[in-house]
Order: sequence, then C-alpha cells, then structure tokens
Amino acid sequence: MTQTAREYSAQERLADGIVHAIGISSSLIAVPLLLVMAIPRVSTGTSISLAIYGAAIITLFMVSAAYHMIPHLDWKPVLKRFDQAAIFIKIAGTYTPLAVILGSIFSYGVLALVWVVALAGAIAKLALGKRFERISVALYLPLGWASLLLVWPIFTTLPLAVSILIVTGGIIYTVGVLFHMWESLRFQNAIWHSCVLLASACHFAAVSGASLAA
Repeated sequence: MTQTAREYSAQERLADGIVHAIGISSSLIAVPLLLVMAIPRVSTGTSISLAIYGAAIITLFMVSAAYHMIPHLDWKPVLKRFDQAAIFIKIAGTYTPLAVILGSIFSYGVLALVWVVALAGAIAKLALGKRFERISVALYLPLGWASLLLVWPIFTTLPLAVSILIVTGGIIYTVGVLFHMWESLRFQNAIWHSCVLLASACHFAAVSGASLAA
C-alpha cells in the first residue's frame, strides 16, 4: 500500500491508522483460524500454500502500517520500498493457494509466471527505489488481473462464490487505484487503503471457500 507526497492532516492520519489497525488485527485473527480449519482437511501442498498466502497478507499490512504510521525519519524511504515490494508478494501469495487447489499444469504455469514477475518486481523495487516507481505501479494491476487466465478453471472447478469474490475483489482494487491517484482528495489515503482492505477480505473469503471446499 503506497503513499503520496502530500502532507496529511491529523484527522486523515487517524482515519488511515484505524484502517491499518483493522487490517492487522483481522489478518492476525483470520489467517490462523483459516489454517486451523483447513490443514486437517487439505493436502500438505495446499496447507503450505495457505501459509504462504497468510504470511503475505500479514506482512503487507504490517509493513504498510510501519511506513504510513511512523513519523518521518531518515530511513522512511526504506520502509516505502518494502511497502511497495510487499504488494508484489501479496499479489503472488493470493494466487498460490488457488493455483495449488486447481492442481493443473496450466495453473502451476500461471503461478510460476506470476511469482517470477512478482519477485523480479519486488527485488527491483528494493534495489532501485524511485527509479522503478512508475514501472512498479504499472505492473500491479496487470499482475493482479492475470487471474483472468484462471477464471475458467476456477469457475468450472470451484464454487461459484469463489469466482464472484475474486472478480469483486479485483474491481474494488481497481476502483481503489483511482482514489490512490486522486492526491488532492481529503482522506484519499484512508479511502485507498480501505479499498485494499475490502478487496483483501473478498480474496480471503474466496481462498477460504476454495480451500474448505477442496
């Protein structure tokens, strides 16, 4: 979750802080609960994929909170790099359990492609910082919407609700980007992060439904 250069008011920072607190607390509760419910019912591979997904979610919310909530310090630009790199990992992490549950050569191929791009993007962001800014932002949405490659296998293999939740989450993310770019809007950052939180909730519900139905 990224941030613009505009200085935010105390009210805006409070609102953004509340959104981050909800994200961290919900993920710390929901991820272990999903693992406890799913592990006895799914394969070892699916269990590992769910753990990767859960770690990616928690990491994103924690790194984002550290970057946005900590006062401006000399090393804040470093936190920004990790914040933006974590987005790549979170996107790839979301694909992981869905691709493993589908279990086809095609789904694993898509998963491999997504992870290659995500890892390359994360490493480039950490190494290049602002020099990779525009490219990294331009990669987020296409990488996320690459899930359309799996839409038919998901639709035909998993419960319909899973497909609906995945698409809904993608739409919310996409709408959120518009607020992210609307830098002059009051509470813009809190609105953007709320969209990220809602979209993440949709995808978490989709992954949970897919894993428990597998």
